[in-house]
Amino acid sequence: MVSLKTTSHLSVLEAVRRHTQADNPSAFLALNRGNDVFTVPGTDGVIIYRRTGRFLVQFGGPFCTVDAYENLLERFVAHAREENLTLVAVQLQRPDATAYAEHGFTVNQIGASWAVRIPEFTLRGTRFMQLRNKISRAHRNGLVVAEVDAERWYEALGDIDQAWLSGKGEEARPLEFLVGEYGGPAQEHRRLFLGTIEGRPVSYISYSPVFGSRAGWMHDLSRRVPGGSPGLMEAINATAIETFRSEGTEWLHFGFTPFTGLAPENEIPGHSRAFQWLMHFLWEHGAALYPAQTQLSYKEKWAPDTVLPEYVAFHGGASLSSFAHIFRACNAF
Repeated sequence: MVSLKTTSHLSVLEAVRRHTQADNPSAFLALNRGNDVFTVPGTDGVIIYRRTGRFLVQFGGPFCTVDAYENLLERFVAHAREENLTLVAVQLQRPDATAYAEHGFTVNQIGASWAVRIPEFTLRGTRFMQLRNKISRAHRNGLVVAEVDAERWYEALGDIDQAWLSGKGEEARPLEFLVGEYGGPAQEHRRLFLGTIEGRPVSYISYSPVFGSRAGWMHDLSRRVPGGSPGLMEAINATAIETFRSEGTEWLHFGFTPFTGLAPENEIPGHSRAFQWLMHFLWEHGAALYPAQTQLSYKEKWAPDTVLPEYVAFHGGASLSSFAHIFRACNAF
């Protein structure tokens, strides 16, 4: 077991880039600073996780070769058992979910990720009239969108972050782990689109690379100053889509949103019915925990044509304490 702080981010990136059998669109988040990395000598692959108290919260499934998958997973389970720690894995894709269920985990759908195929995407038609109007309004209010070198704008990005967080209330905390970031050694692989009005930075969207059969970019970390012009984020994303289209990019992913895309047919045999009920309850009433409906509303503006169910796996039975520690690993409280 080694820490990402002492492991070359390039070795983790290589594992994420090459081992995409589960097609996790959020896989690049494995390179977030603060993550820990579990490895087994002689095994080609890594497991990404964070420890919170007596819990290990794993991100995605093992990023490894197919023939190393079972060994790496079993060794990680053994490591948790030896340390008397409770293991929970989040943002598993369907192949991961099936494998974890076969290894004795209780596996439930926790949400979904959403994606648009860029070559077929267009903002024409009545369906997108409101979206086009918001984008036009932002530009009429002076918004200028450009792709920029993030390293030259860190101070401005920090100012936007602070204004955005202040607008969320005194108890608001910046999320981590399952949310992207900027800066650090992995920044060279991301792309940043910045919105300015009269030269003042007012909003940005960071895009992370996506590997696998739906390769492209993921609409990741995004922030805007509160109280500004409507349509800032929509205008930035529309600009990014046209840039990606000109480069021949196939897919734009909108990332994972918990409690969304829930469907009975997505559940794995042996899942917890109580936890299934909880996910539906939080979709309806859990805005204080996470604003899933607001997040999905933004994603649905772009008419995503692909919905990918994502899963949580509990070593043993599903438990509220394990579920809570996922949010603790994300710095939600």
